Amino acid sequence: MMRVVSLYLPRWPTDRLRRQSGDAMLPADKPLVLIGRDGRRRAVTAIDAQAQALGLSVGMALAKAQALVPGLVVMDADKRGDEAALERLALWALRFSPIVMADPPDGLVIDTTGADHLHGGEAVMLTAMVQRFAAAGIEARAAIADTRGAAHAFARFIDKATVVVPSGQTVPLLRRLPLAALRLDARTVAGLRTLGFERIGDLLDQPRAPLTLRFGPDIGRRIDEALGQSAEPIEPVRSPELPQARRVFGEPIGAPETIGRFIGRLVAALCADLETRGLGARRLDLLFTRVDASMQAMRVGLAQPVRDARRLNRLLCDRIEKVDPGFGIETMTLVASATEALEHRQTISSLIEEAEPDVSDLVDVLANRVGECRIYRYAPVASDVPERSAVRVPALSPQTGSGWSGAWPRPPRLLPRPEPIETMALLPDHPPVFFVWRGVRRRVRHADGPERIFGEWWKRDGERNAVRDYFRVEDETGERYWIFRAGDGEDTATGSHDWFLHGVFG
Repeated sequence: MMRVVSLYLPRWPTDRLRRQSGDAMLPADKPLVLIGRDGRRRAVTAIDAQAQALGLSVGMALAKAQALVPGLVVMDADKRGDEAALERLALWALRFSPIVMADPPDGLVIDTTGADHLHGGEAVMLTAMVQRFAAAGIEARAAIADTRGAAHAFARFIDKATVVVPSGQTVPLLRRLPLAALRLDARTVAGLRTLGFERIGDLLDQPRAPLTLRFGPDIGRRIDEALGQSAEPIEPVRSPELPQARRVFGEPIGAPETIGRFIGRLVAALCADLETRGLGARRLDLLFTRVDASMQAMRVGLAQPVRDARRLNRLLCDRIEKVDPGFGIETMTLVASATEALEHRQTISSLIEEAEPDVSDLVDVLANRVGECRIYRYAPVASDVPERSAVRVPALSPQTGSGWSGAWPRPPRLLPRPEPIETMALLPDHPPVFFVWRGVRRRVRHADGPERIFGEWWKRDGERNAVRDYFRVEDETGERYWIFRAGDGEDTATGSHDWFLHGVFG
């Protein structure tokens, strides 16, 4: 089932202008409007959030807007600049999926079919998209549905940052939306309202012929596109600067063996191009254009820059079973959508030192099967607080040279968050005699500690006096745990004096 994301940028013209100009030219505390010509008058074409909160709206005459809001920042609209920037934004969004298209004037269309697992699922993927744009100062909303038309409607007419429409649930939700969600022109929407139609559901149960006779074919076409009964191709954006190889077939192909054979040829041609440029691929996108004008995509990521044809061919061919050729594939395009510099390295053999094993191939295979976000390792962070002393990093990220302090042993299994336990102990420095964790009472046979850890007062004011006293304890069955008391056992300002279990040894 096809899954399409519509990324809506409700204030794209003003957000782009602020990001381009900076706070020096456009102060963040001043409302901003963009203006253009509407016949003989100058009218507002775009507003930012502050201007909208002050009662301004798109289409309002400039003179009225300036009368309502003294000190309003006014600039000319740049439609061509907005469209060009939207194309560049589509190229940036290729990190989410191989098929991305600009959707002027204020959005992107992203075909994420089969790619959401690489980003932790659809909900996580949409949240990451919106957060990345917010970090760049661009307001965004995102919706995912079975069709491009439905996703477009949900992103613009449901007031939520992210909307995930389950597969097969498009029609019930679409019925509730207003007529404008069908991407009809304003005159058609006004005519339909005159006849008493308010929601899309009002149109779905009506015969098509009378509506087509009065308003033309657009209503039926838009309904079919939203319901998936009519194809709406997505033309992916591509930069001519990206290394790529393309093959057009005189006769459509569809057999897996044939697809695999041509994948090998495309990979060989792409690797030759990469070698000429001195680059290695970090991400490959293989696009299939079918005879019905629809597209399928296959993406593989790599932990390190690679241009080994045999290795790349194996990664791509491992996923051939996911390709649905339909009635046949007319064109195959292989693009290195992410590259890094890669120089030849001479392998020097040694009779004394053993060569370090290369696990990058294994990491690539696993990452492309379960998602890159699920393949990682832990790296040390300069912090005495245990839960802050490690961070997830990519599996093959370079070593920083830092390590964990070896003064006191740390448990190999650290709980996501400390869990409260019931104990009995002599204050202030004695370990507990027993503790109850997850409903099971455990009697302490041996204990070592305490190891005192102070709060990081330079990060949080609330940790200025906070301390923890950690103990390594062993119960009667030989299981060893890492527990701590919040506080020094005497002064309540240092902590609650409650006990917690934070890790398990061995």
